[in-house]
Amino acid sequence: MSIPPDAALILIDVQQGMDDPRWGPRNNKDAERHMAKLLTAWREARRPIIHVQHLSREPNSPLRPERSGCAFKVDTAPRGDEPVFRKQVNSAFIGTDLERHLRERGIEHLVMVGLTTDHCVSTSVRMASNLGFAVTVVADATATFDRVSFDGSRFTAEEMHRLALASLHSEFATVRRSDEVLSAVGGT
Repeated sequence: MSIPPDAALILIDVQQGMDDPRWGPRNNKDAERHMAKLLTAWREARRPIIHVQHLSREPNSPLRPERSGCAFKVDTAPRGDEPVFRKQVNSAFIGTDLERHLRERGIEHLVMVGLTTDHCVSTSVRMASNLGFAVTVVADATATFDRVSFDGSRFTAEEMHRLALASLHSEFATVRRSDEVLSAVGGT
C-alpha cells in the first residue's frame, strides 16, 4: 500500500463529549489509541494534519461550544499550527474552508479517522470522494454507537461500524487498518 508524502491525516470529532453515556454502547474502545499512533507518525514525518471539531446546535448536546464535551480529547488534540475546521453538520466540507485549504496546498489524498464511523466520518468521506480526493479510512481508528432503526430494530455498534465501512470501501474510499497505514508512512 502507498500513502503519498503529502497525504493529510484528518481527525474528525475526536471530542470529549463522545464519551457521554447518552450515546449508548460503543465499539472499538481502542480507536483513540490508534488515532494517537497515526497522529504521532504524521507529526514525526511532518505530514499535513487537520482536526475537525463539531459545534452542535442541538440544545442538549454535549458537543455544544459552551460545554466541556466540545473540547478535543487530550491524546489527539491539535498542537501548534495544526489547523482546526469547525462544523455544525455531519460533513467536514459543509460550512468550512476545508476544501479550499486542501486545494491551495495541492493535497489530493486524505487519511480519515474519528467519530462516528456511520455519521460524520462516513459523510465526510463520501463528500471528499465526490469532490475528487483519494480517501483512505482507517477502520480501527474509527468507532460508533448502537443504533435503533425506524422500525425499532436494534443494531450493535460493531454491526453499524462494519456496515458503514463496507459501504465506503471500494466506492468512496479504501479501508485499511492502522498497522497497514503506519507501515506505509514509516510509523510504528
